[in-house]
Amino acid sequence: MAGTDHAPPPFFKRGPAPLALLTFYLALSLALFVIDLRLQSLDLLRQSVALVTDPIQRIAQTPGSLVDNAAAYLRGLHDLLDENARLKQAQLRLAPDLARLEHLASENERLRKLLSVKEREKASGEVARIMYTARDPFTHRIIIDKGQQSGIVAGQPAIDEAGVVGQVTRVFPFSAEITLITDKDQTVPVQVVRSGQRSVVFGLGGGQLELRYLPANADIKEGDLLVTSGLDGIYLPGFPVARVVSIERENSYAFARIRCAPIAAVENFGEVLVLSPRQPQAPRPPDSPGRSGNTGAPSKPGDK
Repeated sequence: MAGTDHAPPPFFKRGPAPLALLTFYLALSLALFVIDLRLQSLDLLRQSVALVTDPIQRIAQTPGSLVDNAAAYLRGLHDLLDENARLKQAQLRLAPDLARLEHLASENERLRKLLSVKEREKASGEVARIMYTARDPFTHRIIIDKGQQSGIVAGQPAIDEAGVVGQVTRVFPFSAEITLITDKDQTVPVQVVRSGQRSVVFGLGGGQLELRYLPANADIKEGDLLVTSGLDGIYLPGFPVARVVSIERENSYAFARIRCAPIAAVENFGEVLVLSPRQPQAPRPPDSPGRSGNTGAPSKPGDK
């Protein structure tokens, strides 16, 4: 029978051999690699694939990134709290030193200014620290830490970096008393810088001064600077003393009433420069009757 010799169809349809497929795919991969290396023709395909796969990759990495970010945030918050606590403790420990350093820096700057005034005015003196003010509420006096052991004597003027502060009135072995220029018993001969007029300022108390003995029609204006004239033999000429703040002129009074404010910080700060006493100038010897213009010896009665 012819039908008995016919073979049944195979159960699985077999394709190319596995080795042949492996060889084909290897050759295709090498070809694509060479083409891409030489011609960069697969960049567009690569970008298209990356455009599709990048969102999927980001979504897949989101849970891990959230966990890492949360852990980093908690660690950073813990470190920040610890650092903040340490900084607060360090600030508390350093606060007294920082305040003292600021005070010392301000004090050092004032001392440098005092020394510059000393050089500029060609004056010598002692830098003294103010210990306290006098107990008498009706006077304006301060006590400094320099006295007889430092060569301080009564009458020496005291200045700061801005101008005249006062004058030494009493001296003790290790301290001295300075009467401020604002005291009612203190006077300073002054000169108006703008006009050159000379007068005297008197202390009024309460941090004010009064310029007296200027006529009502005197050439003086608000804001004029008053400096020491040096006529009293105590203060060197040219030290700033006060500035005019108000002027009252009345026809019924011969003199104008002029109020002034001190230039120096007479009630502030903690150091003053006590100037050395001025050296008295030797008086000029009077000319003898025989020296009327010539330098020769006077003629004797018998000389011709």
